[in-house]
Amino acid sequence: MMLRATATRQWSPGLAFAWLILGLFILGSLFPIWIAFKTAITPLLDLYDTATSPIPTEVTASNFTRIFGLSEQQGGFNAEMKFGTAFLNSVIFTAICVTGQIAFSSLAAYAFARLRFFGRDVIFYLFISATMVPAIVLFIPNFVLIKQLGWLNTMPGLVAPFVLMTPFAVFFLRQFFLSTPSELEDAARLDGASPFRIFWSIVLPVHRGAIATLAILLTINSWNEFLWPYLVGRDESARVLSVALTNFLQQQPNGNPDWTGLMAATFLSILPIILLLVILGRRVVESLQFSGLK
Repeated sequence: MMLRATATRQWSPGLAFAWLILGLFILGSLFPIWIAFKTAITPLLDLYDTATSPIPTEVTASNFTRIFGLSEQQGGFNAEMKFGTAFLNSVIFTAICVTGQIAFSSLAAYAFARLRFFGRDVIFYLFISATMVPAIVLFIPNFVLIKQLGWLNTMPGLVAPFVLMTPFAVFFLRQFFLSTPSELEDAARLDGASPFRIFWSIVLPVHRGAIATLAILLTINSWNEFLWPYLVGRDESARVLSVALTNFLQQQPNGNPDWTGLMAATFLSILPIILLLVILGRRVVESLQFSGLK
């Protein structure tokens, strides 16, 4: 009887309807990505003839080779993108930003969670209140500073506003560090461990899942960052992918975009993030639920 009740509950109409709604949401989310991929593998001359078809009638890889500069332009489009350089710049930019924010934010979060000093809670809430300041307000003073330092069109200029701690990262890690069993830290203190040794050898290994989750979230934000790299990294040698895509679109003659080349570059640019979420997406959801973020 118990097995029959369980089976009935598993195949109930409500559960089937929930799976149907979930499937529709998944299809709605993946459909734009499929259209981008379909356009990317469609020959340039056949694009408008097959625009209404969800499945390409002919497949080609020439659009991908064109954005890498491995084949000649077609249809009168002479814009160049140099996808490889932009991709490498995005990888370097993302790696520096994520590494810096993880390092500095984890130190700040541990200080706010475990160390005792005068005004700790007041400083923390003032620091968190910075999330209410629109990022656009800081663009002009940051741009003036980077220009005075001579860092325009350089990687230091691109990563400078992002490489240090952020309120979100500090708050996120602090929520986990507060849950660290105090017995572990007390035992380490009895053995003569310094606060930094406790942080490095005990706290970080215990919460490596939370740190990995934060790294994923920061990777997505850094990879998709556009406005600041667009202002500071306009030179071809300093362009990241988001800026290179915009520049590629603006170079088209008579306002007629090279849609197949643009979609090929767009699909390749979002592919690393898709793979990252597919592999580690469950960890992100679990950690966000634990931290209480909505």
